[in-house]
Amino acid sequence: MDIKILGPGCPKCAQTEETVKQALAEAGTEADVGKVTDTMEIAKYGVFGTPAVVVDGEVKSVGKIPKKDDVLKWIK
Repeated sequence: MDIKILGPGCPKCAQTEETVKQALAEAGTEADVGKVTDTMEIAKYGVFGTPAVVVDGEVKSVGKIPKKDDVLKWIK
């Protein structure tokens, strides 16, 4: 599983990354979690609001910090 956090590195982006990592730990699921900070790369996903979460190439959340329950649904 490949998860990307899209955003410039703002506090909301950091919180999103932490939420994703907490959900992965709770689910006992392993995934590659990466950050995309380049605005041109972010735009390639069709995302114009950050933070955003992409799971296996599919945009799951845009412009908000996702709830851990939502992340758990995406990774199962």
